[in-house]
Parts: sequence; C-alpha cells; structure tokens
Amino acid sequence: MAPNAYFCFFFSTIFFAFSVISLFPLAFSRDLPETTHASLDVSASLEQARAVLNFDHETVKPLVQQKEPLQQAQVGNSSFFSVQVYPRESLYKSSHEDYKSLVLARLERDSVRVESLTTKFQLALDGVKKSDLKPVEELLPEDLSTPVVSGFSLGSAEYFSRLGVGTPAKPFYMALDTGSDIIWLQCKPCAHCYQQYDPIFDPTSSSSYKSLSCASPQCQAFQIPRCRAGKCLYGVSYGDGSYTTGDMVIETVSFGSSGEVNNIALGCGRDNEGLFVGAAGLLGLGGGSLSLPSQIKASSFSYCFVDLDSSKSSTLEFNSVPPSDSVTTTLLKNEKIHTFYFIGLDGLSVGGMPLPIPASVFQMDASGKGGIIIDSGTAITRLQIQAYNALRDAFVRLTRDLPSTGGVGLFDTCYNLSSHTTVQVPTVSFRFSGGKSLSLPAKNILIPVDSAGTFCLAFALPPPKSPSLSIIGNFQQQGTRVSYDLANSRLAFSPNKC
Repeated sequence: MAPNAYFCFFFSTIFFAFSVISLFPLAFSRDLPETTHASLDVSASLEQARAVLNFDHETVKPLVQQKEPLQQAQVGNSSFFSVQVYPRESLYKSSHEDYKSLVLARLERDSVRVESLTTKFQLALDGVKKSDLKPVEELLPEDLSTPVVSGFSLGSAEYFSRLGVGTPAKPFYMALDTGSDIIWLQCKPCAHCYQQYDPIFDPTSSSSYKSLSCASPQCQAFQIPRCRAGKCLYGVSYGDGSYTTGDMVIETVSFGSSGEVNNIALGCGRDNEGLFVGAAGLLGLGGGSLSLPSQIKASSFSYCFVDLDSSKSSTLEFNSVPPSDSVTTTLLKNEKIHTFYFIGLDGLSVGGMPLPIPASVFQMDASGKGGIIIDSGTAITRLQIQAYNALRDAFVRLTRDLPSTGGVGLFDTCYNLSSHTTVQVPTVSFRFSGGKSLSLPAKNILIPVDSAGTFCLAFALPPPKSPSLSIIGNFQQQGTRVSYDLANSRLAFSPNKC
C-alpha cells in the first residue's frame, strides 16, 4: 500500500472511531451504563398471564396463610426486620373470566389511586383551613379525612405483607402503601366491616391494646386532630367513597419471627366501607411521623416486588443495607407534604439516547408543585405530557418493525405480538441526579393486556387536573429491590436482588 494510502486509512479509522463515540456516548460512560435494546420473552409472558386466572389457591394457601412463628422479644430500633410480600392475585381468587378483563380492572383501580394521590397533593398545596371543618359530632364517615388519604380505594394496593398485631400476636394481611402514613386495621365491634381473610382483630384479646388521648403526641401529629370524649379518632376517606373511621390506639406490632415493637400508633377501624380485597387493613410506609418506618425509627426500609401475575413472594425489610452495586439517587423533601417520596430525576432515555426533555419537567418549583414520586401502590408510571410524548414517540420510531394495534384502556401504544416468541425492544432508562442510570428490562416496558398477544407500552399520562405530579409505579419496579435510605436521604435500585 502506498504511503498516502496508509495515511488516509489511519485518519479514516480515527475519524470513524470518534464518530461512533459521538453517536453513542452512553455506551462508553461509566456513570450512565445504559443498554440500547432488551429481549422480551413473549411466550413466557403470555404463559404467565394465562396461568394467573387458574392459580391453585389450595396449593398457594400453605404459603400465604401460614401462621408464622412470632418471637416475643423487645428489640431496638436498629434491629433488622423482615416479612414476606405477596402479590394481590396470589391471595385473592380472581372472578374475571379472561385476562383482559383482569387487566382492565387493574387499570381502573390504578386510575382511581392516581386521582386520589394527585387530589391529596393538590389539597396539600392549597392548604387546609380549620374554619372549613365541621365539629366532630356533625361528621359523617365520608367527611372524616386526615393527611394520610391514599389510593387504597377499590383495592388498588397490589402487594401485601403479613404482620402480627397485639399480645399475644395475631397475624393479619396488610396492604403496603408508601402513599400513606397511617397504619389501620378493622376492629371489633364493627358498625360496618368488609370481608377479610383473617378474623377481625378483637382488642379485648390483646393485653397491649391502649386508647390514645386527644393530648397524646400521636394524636397531635394529625394536621387537624379529631377527638370524642377525650379519645383520639381517625378517619381516612378515598376517592370512590370508601372510608375507614375509628379509634386511634397504640399496640404491639410483630414482624414474623424477626421481633416486635411496642407502642405503635394505629387506627382501630369500627366503620369501614369499600372493596379492600380481603386485607385486614393498610400498612402506611410514607414519610410522615405516623408511618411505620417513622414510628420504629428505621434507618431504612426496602422491598422487592415480584411480578403481579406471579404466585411467588419476596420480602419487605427494615434496617437492611442496600447492595453495593445499586443505582442511587436523592430522596427529596416537599415541605407541603411529607408523606410522598420525591426523587431526583434528570431525564429519560430510549434505546440508549437521552430524550429532549427539560430537567424542570421532573423538578419541584418554589411552591412545592411538580416533581416526581416513587409509589408502591400505583401500578403504571405516569409522566407529564411533555415527557410522555417524547418517550412514546421515540419508542414508536424504534419499533417500526413490530406490528402495531389499537390502544387498550389508558394505553395508546400497543403491539400485536401473537406471532412472536421473543422480540427486541428499545430500553427505557431513568437518568437520575448524580449521573446514574437505571435501564428497565423489557418485561417492565411492555405489559401484556390480554392472553392473545397484545402488549402495550406501560407508561401513561396523569389525570387531566394533575398538579404536574409524575409517579414511578410498581410495574417499573418489579424484579428490583428498592431501598429507602432514610438516614442519608437516598433511594437505591438493585435489579435482580429479590
């Protein structure tokens, strides 16, 4: 080869190398390790979807209804606690005849929850005036509300844990909710009680049950304390008209065989209305002072959600250390509402390429409006219109080889994959503050909406009247241990650490 030819070849090679790095900078970045595509096992997803309606609950029953041994030992707030977490369908025998009707019911529940969360957020931004409230003697159950309203209505919580309450401890299935602070369960005697799996809690059978006075710190923790005859009351109402009201008390809570904590403030529900899908009550994991993590002074808590269509379980843990290879971001405080867990998010990527979304779309303004939260009870991630449109349009451009089909429910981007066993899809990545990136697996990007092969992009818009609140839902969290490092205000994601 001639000298000039060698010269041209050398510089052409260097130019090509720099061109590749310029086009695909994320592939060479240690801080943003993103993949461009992921493989979706269509056959396995459909097989699991078809199986969920045919769970042999007699087989699952020994797993989810076992009476776990309870170690009666007082423990300190630095102790490690762990209890099992179960998806809703492993406990609740579905009445749906086909998978599509099950999915549509889930989406309806999810929409109610999101409406409830955004309404709660707007009320917090607007403030509550004491002069607008009725005397407690005039209240109807639906009038009672506290700073702990969540989207548990219509049974929208999709994951449950089994905890012990009282002395001696009686085990109960409780719905997990990071969007609420209060812990409550149904109690005897009931004016109204819905049907639950476990016997209703009887306070007379527990030696550790005590009423809370109106002057107690736990009662005063409510934004507007409610009292009758010197005793503290609570009330939680929901967007669909469901509610729970009763006495605020203190009790002993047990974590399987991990140990117990005394003097936990919880609601003893005497009047409960709504379809709560068999759970005895709700386990508030929010950031307020009445939540379980706050009351036990946990330095951290974490959970790992198995697929909603799975009969398996994972764990809810307190005071555990996140894995060292976790992707982390900042937990942010919103002074208008302490319950929600806001996080630092800079942007999104599709197929390894950042989307043209201003960072301000995911940030709170000076008034507390906006931002993005992570939530255990919301299923589908909700993004503001500018972010959603950018994500959807990029995803559609990169999936032109997949056969599209009509929208389903709240999803507008769907595909007919009935003739495929596996497909390659562009990854969707969250780019967090601090330069770290979390790339979602394919099964957390496309969701099956029937058993015939229709899959949809598992992101959606928030309600039209939403105050610019975005939500990362549990579908995108499945298969990942999510650790809330409360002591250091950090959130950690650990894929495949269930």
